[in-house]
Amino acid sequence: MATIPTLPSRDDVLRMARSTTDITGQLLDTAGNITRIAINTFDPRDGSGAEVLRVLRQTTAELAEASASPQAQEAFYRIVETLTRLGTSGAPLAVHPLSEPAHALLAALGDSLLPVLDAVEPAVEEFATALGELVEATSPLLPAAAGLAAGTLLALTPLLRSAAEVLRESSPELRRIADALTAALATLMPLQVALAERAAAAGANVVRVTLPPLADLTEAAAATTKAARPVLIAGEEFLVAGLERLQPLLLAGASQAGRVARAFAVRVSAAVSPAAEQGVVVTVTPM
Repeated sequence: MATIPTLPSRDDVLRMARSTTDITGQLLDTAGNITRIAINTFDPRDGSGAEVLRVLRQTTAELAEASASPQAQEAFYRIVETLTRLGTSGAPLAVHPLSEPAHALLAALGDSLLPVLDAVEPAVEEFATALGELVEATSPLLPAAAGLAAGTLLALTPLLRSAAEVLRESSPELRRIADALTAALATLMPLQVALAERAAAAGANVVRVTLPPLADLTEAAAATTKAARPVLIAGEEFLVAGLERLQPLLLAGASQAGRVARAFAVRVSAAVSPAAEQGVVVTVTPM
């Protein structure tokens, strides 16, 4: 005989009533907010609501008409067919035994790369900022570079066409070369596989033996660098100071070279394209 369940106590009933009241109040407040949003959006006082509804109706009608066209139906069919092929071919690959090394590699890379990415993030941000500044500073050279690239492509076009024509005419000889290479490689592949296995084993042994001394050498180099840090900093400061002292001389030399180049250009222009008046002689003296 089934037992009669006990009735909830007065406190339980009051708690359920309060919870129901709170939920109902929140739902009503949400509905009120949605209603106010709709009223504010489609308020007919300034005519904006009717305009929005008209635009939405016209847009949806055009979309419905466009989706019914044969081109859209063909595109939808291709998308569905592609997704179906991906689903049917991707699912077996995900559970294939050959995919387990890929999963393990991705997991290992994810676990090991996260600390590295966190460590290099500031450097990457600084590098991106510096690269952006460099691109902005070199932007005046971009038109010249584009012109040079266009000229290079135009000059290479006849060469490419000639090469394509020669290769097209030499198709039988190319096929003979490919067959001969294939036959030669087919006999060498087993030997290459054996040599690769021996090389891999020897390389693994070399790496295994070399790593401990390399670790010791790295620790010694790090300790030496740490001890010689004041000397390195002093050398860098000396080099920077020397460059700062040479900067006026370099700027003066560059300015003088620019004036000489401009004077030479003016002389060449005057010699190549003389003035219409024969009695006029242009002389430019470098400053």
